[in-house]
Amino acid sequence: MKLLLTNDDGINAKGIYVLAKRLEKSHEVIIAAPDSQRSASGHAITLTRPLVIKKVKLEGLNCKAYSIDGTPADCVRIALDKLIDEKVDMVISGINRGTNLGTDVLYSGTVSAAVEAAIYKTPAIAVSSEFDEDNDNYEVAAETVIKLLLKNRENFIKDDMVININVPLLSYKEIKGIKVARIGSRTYNHAFIESRDEEGNIRYQIVGTVEDSLQEDTDVHYFKEGYITLTPLHYDLTNFKILKEVEDWIG
Repeated sequence: MKLLLTNDDGINAKGIYVLAKRLEKSHEVIIAAPDSQRSASGHAITLTRPLVIKKVKLEGLNCKAYSIDGTPADCVRIALDKLIDEKVDMVISGINRGTNLGTDVLYSGTVSAAVEAAIYKTPAIAVSSEFDEDNDNYEVAAETVIKLLLKNRENFIKDDMVININVPLLSYKEIKGIKVARIGSRTYNHAFIESRDEEGNIRYQIVGTVEDSLQEDTDVHYFKEGYITLTPLHYDLTNFKILKEVEDWIG
């Protein structure tokens, strides 16, 4: 398979390296990733200036790699339009350093890059891994992607859908399994720390803690229970349940 890899942590991030190292053993891999950290960039694209693309050599990898001074969505767009001549079989975004559970998918550059691929009618996976200061779980996340590719070689993922994967910081033996689940609810108690710079301007730094709703059958719930979660996503945000109701409002 011909696979395009991207992320929002930057082209030198460990997660994308681990994933590329595993995948290039059996697949043709091309990397197109931001030149620096672009976490929580959502689905932003660059319109006000040209994008700078540099072909780079990543030590230890044999695949082609491009560094792009844009957003994750930019990377997918420019790669599919200009950098790759043949059709890509799948876009894989990640492995992200940190989870993208629940409503966090709306902020995530990792998920947005995969959604951009789906807009281009290319199957896509977004994969994220829990971590702490001393440990990460990229190997387990990479193995999960490989297993998913093998399962769907014949019955392939639809080209307008994204599979969002989240892997807990547990060993292979500790993980209870894989659950297909809907998006849960995740909100933040935000606080803004005020300071002043040397010129006297007021500055605010956002900090906060997450509040998870552990409603059953959601990705947040199953993840907390020790499962890898898979959630199918689609970019059509229409609320079909009230479409007719809103029509009636208009009259």
